[in-house]
Amino acid sequence: MTKFLLAVHVIAAIVAIGPVTVAASMFPPFARRALAESGGTESKGTGSGGTGSGSHGYGTAASGGPVSVTAGSELAESGGGLHTLRLLHRICRIYAVVAAAVPVFGFATAGNMGVLGDTWLIVSIVLTGIAAVVLGALVLPRQEALLAGFEEAGATEADSPEAGAAPMAAAGAGVAVTGVTVTERATVRLAMVTGIFNLLWATVTVLMIVRPGSTTGA
Repeated sequence: MTKFLLAVHVIAAIVAIGPVTVAASMFPPFARRALAESGGTESKGTGSGGTGSGSHGYGTAASGGPVSVTAGSELAESGGGLHTLRLLHRICRIYAVVAAAVPVFGFATAGNMGVLGDTWLIVSIVLTGIAAVVLGALVLPRQEALLAGFEEAGATEADSPEAGAAPMAAAGAGVAVTGVTVTERATVRLAMVTGIFNLLWATVTVLMIVRPGSTTGA
């Protein structure tokens, strides 16, 4: 029974957590590329407004400056970028739920092995809990915010085409609609918390393999 539970535990970890780490890691660079393609493709020129560089005359996505509100609509029209971001976010959300099976079978396996009180397992449980909090409270909400920024910007441009030509009210703003702001800095912050999530899971994996101080063998 122990071998069966261990096998299911390992398979669940590979099938569920693997896609989350890969998709979450891919989301920030795709979001940056989307910003660059939609708001900063002509960053070398000087805008007619004279307030910065970029095709709309007020900053570029690559520099972390403001991006035109047309970014969302241009991205939507291109088809691939926004669709890819939605797909990556969907993968993260779905497999995050499936990943709940990993600690369930992990506890069952540990109970059969009699190692529930071992230090390495306790540390692994704590790190797993932290990783779950990082994913649920930081990674997924930030992905949703970036998607909402692109989608709301596209909807605003569709309702009022002239809105895309107006500069942002404040310097340093990005694609901002109904309080959602999409900037290069936002994607960098998302990449940072995603890296923390991946590092936590990598540490748990090492602990599960090495099992320091375990008396059951490696």
